[in-house]
Amino acid sequence: MDAEARRVRMRLGVTGGGLIVLTCLLGLWVLLRGNDPFAVDAAWNAWIATWRVSTVTTFGYVMGWVGGGWFGVFAVPIGGTVALLLLRRRWSAVFFLAAEIVSAGLVQVLKHVFGRARPEDILIITDYGSFPSGHTANAATLAAAAVVLFPRLWVVIVGAAWIVLMAFSRTVLHAHWLSDTLGGALIGVGAVLVVAAVMLPRIMRERGTDARGRTPSLG
Repeated sequence: MDAEARRVRMRLGVTGGGLIVLTCLLGLWVLLRGNDPFAVDAAWNAWIATWRVSTVTTFGYVMGWVGGGWFGVFAVPIGGTVALLLLRRRWSAVFFLAAEIVSAGLVQVLKHVFGRARPEDILIITDYGSFPSGHTANAATLAAAAVVLFPRLWVVIVGAAWIVLMAFSRTVLHAHWLSDTLGGALIGVGAVLVVAAVMLPRIMRERGTDARGRTPSLG
């Protein structure tokens, strides 16, 4: 492995680990406050209530189904893995599935560690623990993994939009505080970067590029 590849892997690992630590610190802050919402949480929750019209809440329900439940938790990871295998990208498939598993595992651990109460005006029935948002973490994991595997500007833009829309949908349904969705986004991206740091050489060789995503010169 050349020095450039080692530096890229180190940056990915440090950045990913830093995002995970940042999520834990945010959760600790929530816990020390007695799980009370931050001022920005309360303000956002009150403002988002003005969006409670049928079209917007329907959007929230649809996003909730897409980003969670059996579809988001099982169908998306398995479907993405199978698609990558069909494209003959074995190590990319392993990376994608590993990132999904690590992200989901971290979310469940943090939910039970911090045990934050959800907003009282929640519109749906959901599982234990408000922090971090599992739906937003799923969206961030999918988006970040797509950027690692297909590093294009449009993938970054679509991925960022997907994360924002998922976060918005969770607050529309009052299933989460705004800070929960921030924690979900951080843990999702962090998990992907940590796994990418481990598997980057295999992914790059499989894709035929170097550590910076450039196609090696034949001359």
